Amino acid sequence: MDGNGRWATQRGWPRLVGHRRGAERVRQIVRACPDLGVRWLTVYAFSTENWKRSTEEVLGLMKIFARYIEREAGRLSAEGVRMRFIGDRTRLEPRLQALMAGIEARTMANTRLNFTVAINYGGRDELARAAQALARKVAEGRLSPDEVNADELSRALDTADIPDPDLVIRTSGETRVSNFLLWQAAYAEYEFTQTLWPDFTPEELASILDRVAVRDRRFGAVSA
Repeated sequence: MDGNGRWATQRGWPRLVGHRRGAERVRQIVRACPDLGVRWLTVYAFSTENWKRSTEEVLGLMKIFARYIEREAGRLSAEGVRMRFIGDRTRLEPRLQALMAGIEARTMANTRLNFTVAINYGGRDELARAAQALARKVAEGRLSPDEVNADELSRALDTADIPDPDLVIRTSGETRVSNFLLWQAAYAEYEFTQTLWPDFTPEELASILDRVAVRDRRFGAVSA
């Protein structure tokens, strides 16, 4: 969801105004997804590298996350949306962690849309934590070194019960993967749009989905 800060700066506003507008856009995209046939949505809200930003911006983002969870909990639950989070939560404030756990529990039974938010998430960090978990199992004798394979690693990731993405979209004209779902997106389709996230509409999402739907996804094989 790139471009919130630039969207605000272009208008002479503080960057946090852009982040607040970006949160409103999330609400619209989440609401549109089921009607577009999307059953799994993951948004990249805060990376492990985003701590390098100013203290004011980081604190402001954390407040926006907490406010979003508080305001959206009831609506998401009523609309059949299951919300969960990936990333290392240990660095987040206890109140935010509690809000995250609370909405996960409240929406656990919902199936209309599986909505995942990546907070303090980084693909390399996730892989390192998964490797540490497997190493502990081996050290404790619960896993043989020969049993460490792709399936075991996948089960140790934050996304263990989430399907690999079919499509990754990055807004704002940047054409980098930026440490997002490095393992899971091995065979994902990619789309890069010039649109800044606060301007990314359900209509543009629908257009991208239509365009990607006709691609020949071979997963390393040869078309028949």
